[in-house]
Amino acid sequence: MSTSTPERVDFLLIGAGIMSATVGTLLKELDPGARIVVLEALEDCALESSNGWNNAGTGHAANCELNYTPQKSDGTVDISRALEVNVEFDLSRQLWSYLVEKGIIDDPADFIRSCPHMSFVWGEDNVKFLQARFEAMSAHHCYHGMQFSTDRTEIAQWAPLIIEGREDNTPVAATRMITGTDVDYGTLTRILFKHLKNTSGVDVHYLHTVTDLKRDPQSHEWIITTHCSMTHEKRHFQSPFVFIGAGGGALELLEKSDIPEGHGYGGFPVGGIWLRCDDEVVSHQHNAKVYGMAPTGSPPMSVPHLDTRIVEGKRSVLFGPYAGFSTRFLKHGSLTDLFRSVRSDNVVPMLDVAKDNWDLTEYLISQVLQSGGHQFEMLTQFYPQAKRPQWQHVVAGQRVQIIRPTHKHHGGRLEFGTELISASDQSLAALLGASPGASTAAFIAIELLERCFADRLTPDGWLNRLREIFPTYGINLKTDADACRSIRAKTAQVLKLDNI
Repeated sequence: MSTSTPERVDFLLIGAGIMSATVGTLLKELDPGARIVVLEALEDCALESSNGWNNAGTGHAANCELNYTPQKSDGTVDISRALEVNVEFDLSRQLWSYLVEKGIIDDPADFIRSCPHMSFVWGEDNVKFLQARFEAMSAHHCYHGMQFSTDRTEIAQWAPLIIEGREDNTPVAATRMITGTDVDYGTLTRILFKHLKNTSGVDVHYLHTVTDLKRDPQSHEWIITTHCSMTHEKRHFQSPFVFIGAGGGALELLEKSDIPEGHGYGGFPVGGIWLRCDDEVVSHQHNAKVYGMAPTGSPPMSVPHLDTRIVEGKRSVLFGPYAGFSTRFLKHGSLTDLFRSVRSDNVVPMLDVAKDNWDLTEYLISQVLQSGGHQFEMLTQFYPQAKRPQWQHVVAGQRVQIIRPTHKHHGGRLEFGTELISASDQSLAALLGASPGASTAAFIAIELLERCFADRLTPDGWLNRLREIFPTYGINLKTDADACRSIRAKTAQVLKLDNI
């Protein structure tokens, strides 16, 4: 069965994760009369990367992730990338605070809680690095309140599990930010979609797979064809704007759109596995997210960390993630995903990346071949007294790292981040990549507005409302210390978070 006349909407969003939830909520606040449709291939929202068990829920503020702060040849530490991510998370806090004050979010504790963020290292060289990192970061107002210690007794007070049973004399060091958070993005996504579904002018269609995405030759708007896996009905939608926020599925949809800006992009899938402990005796001793050093050649999503996690109100401890390889681009995807993504315009960039990233290839092979015993041994480096029967394997979500085309020899470069790709006529945008995606969803949504709706960001249009939602919009929190302190104090109060 097929509906021949397309249903016209103002904004069409593909994927029902945290990105579409954020973009849809923001567009409806800015344009209350807009007609919005969200299409999702699965039976509910937040079943892929946004699911609480498929990510670390760190609330990435770049407090503890050592891969954001590389050490330069002169021994100093570059904190510029960390600062970018740090203030991007402030925008998420501002959006959530606005939604709490408006009553869209009833209780912020349903999805966000204070949880100190720590970095923990051992070995003389690593301790020196962490001290240099601390000195660089604590001198900046964005990291006011950061603590550093090499004293095992003090570190044990912060996170006893990582010190108890550590009997050798190897030097250790830790930093701590009590302003860190644990975020259940799955619950947040469900809260936002519940609100959207109850809002006039918004329709969310589950079990609808996008099978085609092309321009209408007369209107130049997008015609989106979907297939409902329950009714087997084919439906058509027409929209002047499409956002592709489908996680690992975004690359294939971007390729279907055939916009020139998307040509040459490829994807490299990396899976994740956690060790999870639900034992309350263990979980109630650990109240921190503790990040360590990444193994050589590993992707950023594989930085080892021992995390407090509260998902749907239940407290657990996660360790990992261990990297894995699958040709699927989504946890619920197909083994043919990687092969279907190869096209004439991206095969050279993908081969170029394969040639230049042997460290990553060797690392992934070693991870795939690891036994359960090897994985548990890695856990004991963080938690010496861990007992194996208390921990279970949990398969996390798939991440698709970006292979970006380069002009040099028509090659490609593997990138570990997120990238918003938009059509030159501002009619379509797609988000590719992985971490720190969910944590910076509000920042990405603002970038989308600035690229695709610049003509509406005026005093007579959306600008004043946008500044109500984001009080620091247009203010650089990296340089304006007073504005940074003020907005963090306000959002901490609204979201019931610790502040310094």
